[in-house]
Amino acid sequence: MKLKTACLAATALVSVVATSATAAELTIATVNNGDMIRMQGLTQDFTDKTGHTVNWVTLEENVLRQRVTTDITTKGGAFDIMTIGMYETPIWGANGWLVPLDGLSAEYDVDDILPAMRNGLSHDGTLYAAPFYGESSMIMYRTDLMQKAGLEMPAAPTWEFIRDAAAAMTDRDNDINGICLRGKAGWGEGGAFITVTANSFGARWFDENWTPQFDQPEWEEALTFFVDMMNNYGPPGYATNGFNENLSLFQQGKCGMWIDATVAASFVTNPNDSTVADKVGFALAPNKDGVEKRANWLWAWALAIPAGTEKADAAKQFIEWATSKDYIELVAANEGWANVPPGARTSLYANPEYQKVPFAQMTLDSILAADPNNPTVDPVPYVGVQFVAIPEFAGIATDVSQEFSAVYAGQQTVAEALEKAQALTLDAMEAAGY
Repeated sequence: MKLKTACLAATALVSVVATSATAAELTIATVNNGDMIRMQGLTQDFTDKTGHTVNWVTLEENVLRQRVTTDITTKGGAFDIMTIGMYETPIWGANGWLVPLDGLSAEYDVDDILPAMRNGLSHDGTLYAAPFYGESSMIMYRTDLMQKAGLEMPAAPTWEFIRDAAAAMTDRDNDINGICLRGKAGWGEGGAFITVTANSFGARWFDENWTPQFDQPEWEEALTFFVDMMNNYGPPGYATNGFNENLSLFQQGKCGMWIDATVAASFVTNPNDSTVADKVGFALAPNKDGVEKRANWLWAWALAIPAGTEKADAAKQFIEWATSKDYIELVAANEGWANVPPGARTSLYANPEYQKVPFAQMTLDSILAADPNNPTVDPVPYVGVQFVAIPEFAGIATDVSQEFSAVYAGQQTVAEALEKAQALTLDAMEAAGY
């Protein structure tokens, strides 16, 4: 009996030593959005289960994109896991810069990932990043202010209705802006928003011959509409407002409407953070009257492993943990079902508990309404709704978004910005050989 006990003790000791010897410290680059901050607070669960520890590098969205792009293209090796999206993943996967996410466990159930997310994070059928959450964009609005204005939000409104509602809801004396939208420079910030707005006006980045289209009337109409509406009914300084800035304004009760990522719904309805939590309604992103495309995008913030890491096995364990069904249950147990990462798994939308969440169905409807293979009214040679899935896009669109933000700040006219956007995009595409 003593021998058996001694053997068991020795086995346990070997197991602890083995775990300790193989434990890794993972460095993860991520964006400073609420769901990622929440994930950091739950990381001890991962450490308890695996022995691995995590070092977080949390960055503002534009800075994150720059840092991870620089690191992966220079093979810097600063990160074991990167938070990237649908734009980078297929391109970097094709270049061999990411570790394929094959061989995931049966319990992980990779087939449960929503097809729109899985397809957008794959190249040639191989998954290269796992969605932490998926999103489209939709309208979040103050039901009390809409009622006070004598209006009723349609489930699928037009831009014309949104402009008129913004005018009716604006109350400068009480610091209420009729509408809050992104103006911040950056291809994934204000650049993403004005691109989907342009889509909904019938505009496109390129024609079928890869010729830039900023000299076409649809772009002038879309940008002029946006600028006029925001100058009249938006917050001061909107040229520097991105996702987090507008989230803060809405939570403080300073926005009648906000059109942005569907993932924001859990934050604006959380009574711990939002002063208007019980007064929020939801609707599909708008379209211009007579144009079939809506101003909604398709995106996933996803976790990927750079090919240069020496900790790929531990990194894959973290990705399985953070994007699993069990993680969703963990968040639900700690924060409630309204706060789980949305838009990534089919099973979430079949869950009776999640179906009770007021924005769940609108989020799914918005995701399903986005078509990255047919993002515009007229045919285009590219894939992507709020981006163009070519390597040159990030640099070009960052420059274009800076020209547009200068319009929002009153530093140049719409015509001047579009002329510059056309010229710089044409030069860049010619230099790239298109």
